[in-house]
Amino acid sequence: MAQTLLDEFKADYSLKNLTTFCIGGLARFFIEVHQVEKMQQVLAYCHQESLPFFILGKGSNILFDDQGFNGVVIANRIDFIAKPVEDIWHVGAGYSFSLLGTQTARQGWTGLEFASGIPASVGGAVFMNAGANGHETYETLQSVDYVNSKGEFQQLSAHDLQFSYRSSTFQKMRGAIVGATFKLKPSLSAREEQIKLIRYRTATQPYGSKSAGCVFRNPPENSAGALIDKAGLKGKTIGGAQVSTMHANFLINTGAASSKDIQQLVKYVQTTIKQEIGIDLESEIRYIPFQEQLINE
Repeated sequence: MAQTLLDEFKADYSLKNLTTFCIGGLARFFIEVHQVEKMQQVLAYCHQESLPFFILGKGSNILFDDQGFNGVVIANRIDFIAKPVEDIWHVGAGYSFSLLGTQTARQGWTGLEFASGIPASVGGAVFMNAGANGHETYETLQSVDYVNSKGEFQQLSAHDLQFSYRSSTFQKMRGAIVGATFKLKPSLSAREEQIKLIRYRTATQPYGSKSAGCVFRNPPENSAGALIDKAGLKGKTIGGAQVSTMHANFLINTGAASSKDIQQLVKYVQTTIKQEIGIDLESEIRYIPFQEQLINE
């Protein structure tokens, strides 16, 4: 089985088109996974062979190194959606979080309207506790289907997990989210609210550009975008990386930006805001180094 599985890996695979930044070198190995059982097999094999791995969803807040990744990049494409049972929705981690928000609102369910327009997978949203407009993913989350680094399946109750602003227990764990269950409430105004949110986002955010969404976490009682705008940094460019002229909390790959360009621009913005306004901005972007430390559970 092990040799057969290794034959499914693609070697020296370009990472550029796997993230919304469109940046990154070559992965030593790459594989797409569409079933939970396959994820168990792949992670068990990586554990057995001591291969570092990285689980990739839509890649909307990921910055790969220019050298690539010296391990296995596993694209999570487990995108099932089960017919809701009463108010419970069970979906695969690879399912579009934005589509889920649109579908549930269209069918008259409230709780995930804010997801509409967020360029993440369900697994990525749970991992980052994605949020917008005063709402966060954990608020309606009931349980998470998880495969640990040894390939063992677990179902974890949301009550036993910890979530905070753009943070979750999973960021300290080593494995893959493969599914999530949400409990929603009926609402006659959910669809109207969802449409209002998506219209606002498309009008105020650079959706057509190569970006990773909002780059910096909002400081307490402040807007990161407003602070960057106030500092006059809209349009600031380093190499092929630019602070968006439309929304200051977005960094844009103008065409040929490197990972180093993005990192330098992030640092420049942080230093400028600290010096001029006295506030520390924390980046939401997950930089993935070429040589990641192997951690086994």
